[in-house]
Amino acid sequence: MSAIDDLIAQIQEPRLREQFKREWAEVQKTKKFGLVFDRHLPELVPIPKARPRRGDLVARKGGSLTDLWRVRRVSGETVQCARPEGTAGAGDARNWPLDELVVVRQFGEPIFPALTPVDQIQNGPKDVPWHCLIEADNFHALQLLDYLYAGKVDCIYIDPPYNTGATDWKYNNDYVDANDAWRHSKWLSFMEKRLRLAKRLLKPDTGVLIVTIDEHEMLFLGVLLKEIFSSFKQQVVTIVTNEKGVEQGTFARSEEYAIYCFPQGYRLPPHKPESVS
Repeated sequence: MSAIDDLIAQIQEPRLREQFKREWAEVQKTKKFGLVFDRHLPELVPIPKARPRRGDLVARKGGSLTDLWRVRRVSGETVQCARPEGTAGAGDARNWPLDELVVVRQFGEPIFPALTPVDQIQNGPKDVPWHCLIEADNFHALQLLDYLYAGKVDCIYIDPPYNTGATDWKYNNDYVDANDAWRHSKWLSFMEKRLRLAKRLLKPDTGVLIVTIDEHEMLFLGVLLKEIFSSFKQQVVTIVTNEKGVEQGTFARSEEYAIYCFPQGYRLPPHKPESVS
């Protein structure tokens, strides 16, 4: 038994001990190829319209989603809460006004997403293809599409946050910036979940994935795609975005990148230029 196995065995709380065992087992797995990064705590998502019930995890509106409480009882407009087991201050109790709390779900827990029609614009005949815009957390939008369109999608184009160090994206409702020592592995955890769902949607023989990125995560994303889309061919295309160049340290760059993932045997249909009269 290694030193860390011995330390894990000394954890008194059974559920926490089993969680540590599972995480350590994942760490011990070796990879012939792929990225080694910290897969962070499950992403959390607020459910604003849900009414807290006994057993739910809740957080304060406007606060961090990781500052969690477990609902013990709802009495009128007051919610009796306690810190969840296995967390700092476990068992500490407190009452909160109902309207100050939001229900929180961890990724993997069922939230039964559904589409609510908001508006529609018709500019053409009803019998021609139409477009649909879904406004949602991208993970849950992909999860929802998976119910009906798994293995049926021709092409997926993803324009993710570039993780430049600016406050351009959130993890568990907190902005990730250059001062966050875990920002690269948080970004990889964030991307891995969504890319695996995207792969489920694509047609296995002809479905194509396109992901745009710049130099900040280009190399890491390329390896992550190699790991998830291991049987696909990968090609990088440069996209000129600023001919004058943007200063990036020693050099200025004028381009970003699009990474294409093609199934083996896929052939791009020949392009026929439009004739000019």
